[in-house]
Amino acid sequence: MKEQINGALFKQMILHGAAAITAQKQAINDLNVFPVPDGDTGTNMSMTIGAAVMELNRTTPASIDQAASVTASALLRGARGNSGVILSLLFRGLSKSLKGQESAGAQVFAAAMQEGVSSAYKAVMKPAEGTVLTVSRLAAKRAVEAAAENSDLEFVLESALQEGREALSQTIDMNPVLKKAGVVDAGGKGYLLILEGMLAALRGEPLPEVSGETEKPKADFDVFTAEEITFAFDTVFIVRKSAPDVSLEPLRTYLNSIGDSLVIGEDDEAFKVHVHTNIPGNALTEAQKYGTLELAKIENMRTQYEDVAAGKKAQSVDDLEMEEETVPPAPAAPEKKYGFLSVCAGDGLAAVFQDLGADGVVSGGQTMNPSTESILAGVEQIPAETVFILPNNGNIIMAAQQCAGLTEKNVVVIPTKTVPQGITAMMNVDFDAPDPQAITSAMTDSISTVVTAQITYAARDSDFDGFAIKEGDYLALEEGKLFGTDGSLETLLEKLAADASERGASFISLYFGADVSEEDANAAGALFERLCPGAEVAVLSGGQPVYYYIISME
Repeated sequence: MKEQINGALFKQMILHGAAAITAQKQAINDLNVFPVPDGDTGTNMSMTIGAAVMELNRTTPASIDQAASVTASALLRGARGNSGVILSLLFRGLSKSLKGQESAGAQVFAAAMQEGVSSAYKAVMKPAEGTVLTVSRLAAKRAVEAAAENSDLEFVLESALQEGREALSQTIDMNPVLKKAGVVDAGGKGYLLILEGMLAALRGEPLPEVSGETEKPKADFDVFTAEEITFAFDTVFIVRKSAPDVSLEPLRTYLNSIGDSLVIGEDDEAFKVHVHTNIPGNALTEAQKYGTLELAKIENMRTQYEDVAAGKKAQSVDDLEMEEETVPPAPAAPEKKYGFLSVCAGDGLAAVFQDLGADGVVSGGQTMNPSTESILAGVEQIPAETVFILPNNGNIIMAAQQCAGLTEKNVVVIPTKTVPQGITAMMNVDFDAPDPQAITSAMTDSISTVVTAQITYAARDSDFDGFAIKEGDYLALEEGKLFGTDGSLETLLEKLAADASERGASFISLYFGADVSEEDANAAGALFERLCPGAEVAVLSGGQPVYYYIISME
C-alpha cells in the first residue's frame, strides 16, 4: 500500500511508464488510423516520454514538484506528433497542480491528473471524443472518485485504469474513423500503457523489458483514400517566447483558420505547436511573431498514405537519426563562388552527380528523407560562398530550405522533386556565371523539360487510385502518380516505353537499382530502343534501393 509519491518514486513511475509503452509501440502503431494510416502513434508517444526519461536520468529529484517539472519540460520539447503533444499537455497540467509539493497523496495526485486533462482540453482547439482525451478524462474522473474512497494510491490508479480501459473499448463506436477501420484509439491505448507502467512502479514491480511483441489487431487501411486528407502537412514546431506572458490566442485563431488538429502546449519559456495545414510555411512565419523558432518538423501525410497504399512503410522523420553523438566538423572556408550539394540514394546516382560537378552528396530519398541537420552538415563542408542544394524529392525540399537561416553561406534550393530533374538541372549549370541568380534561373527552368518514371513494388494487397494492387505486383509511377500495376516487370517497362514514344522523348536514361542485374537492365534498354527508335537511350547503374528503375525522359 502506498499513500505518498515523492520525487524518487515519481521518477521511477515515469521510467516504468516509458518502458511499458516502448515494449508495445509497434502494436500501437498498427492501430493508428487518424488522420492518416501512417502508423506512428506508438513511436511518437514512446519517443516523447523517452525524452523525459533522458532528463530524469540526469537528475535526482528531491520532490514530486521537481520530478514532475522536469518531466513536463522534457515532454514539451520532445513531443512528436499530435499524440505526443497531448501526452505532454497531460503531464504539464499535472506538473502545475503539483507545484510546491514535496510529495503527493491520493487526493492530491488524482486532482493533478484531472488538471492535466483540463490543460489538454484547453489547448486542443477542437477536441474530438473517442480519442486519448476521452480516455484520459474518464480515467482521471474515476481517480478523483477513488481517492475520496481510499487513500491507497495503488487503488486509485487501478480504478483509473479500469475506467480507462472501458472508455478505450468504446472509442471504436465514438469515433467514425475508428469505427470504419475497426480499431480502438491508438493514443488512448498508449496512455493506458503508460499508466499501467506507473502502477507497476507503485507496486514495486521490476522495470518492464523491451522485447518482441505478439501479433496484434491492425487497422484496415484499405478503407481510406487520399481525398479524405483535407490538410496535407503535419506540422510541429517549437518557439522560444519573446516574453513569458505573451498571449498565444491570436496565433491559435490564425492557425485554426488555415488548418485543423491544432494543439498548442506552452510553459513560461516556450510553446510547441502541432497543426495540420496546407501552408506550413505560413504557420511558421506567423508563429515567429511571438518568439524565436527553435525546431520544426513537417511531414506530408498524403505521401505517407501513398506509401502505405503502395505496400511500403510510411516514411516519417521519426525514422531518422535525430541526434548525432559526434561533434560536427567546422564549416569549410569559402574557396570558390559556387558549390553544389545533391541528395540521392545509391552509389551509381551519387557518381553521376559528382561527375556533373556536385561537390557533395547526402544519402537519402524516398523512405529515408534526411534531416535538415544532415543537409546542413553537407552544406557546411562545401568550400563555397553560395551552395545550391538539389533535394531531388518533394519531401526533402522544405528540410533543405530550412538550412538558409542556419549557416553563414548563401543557400539556394533548386526545387527538384526527382533524381532525373536534379541531373538535368546539373547539366544546365554555367559554372562561370556572373551571379547566383543566373545559375538559379537556368537550373529551375530546365526542370520542366524532363519527365520522371519509376518502378517499385507492392508489399501487400491494396485498392488505390482505381487500381486493384496485389502483393508482389510491380508498380509504375510517372510524375509522382500511379501509372500502372502488373505482375510482370517487362509489361510495365513496355507500357512506359510506349508512353515515352508518344511523348516524343529524344533522350531516355534508365537508372537501374540495386535489385536489377546488368543483363536485365540492358534488356530493358533494348526494349526502349525498339519502341522509341528516334530516341537516344542510355542504361546506367543507379544502385538505388526501393526502385527497380528510375527513368528520365526528355
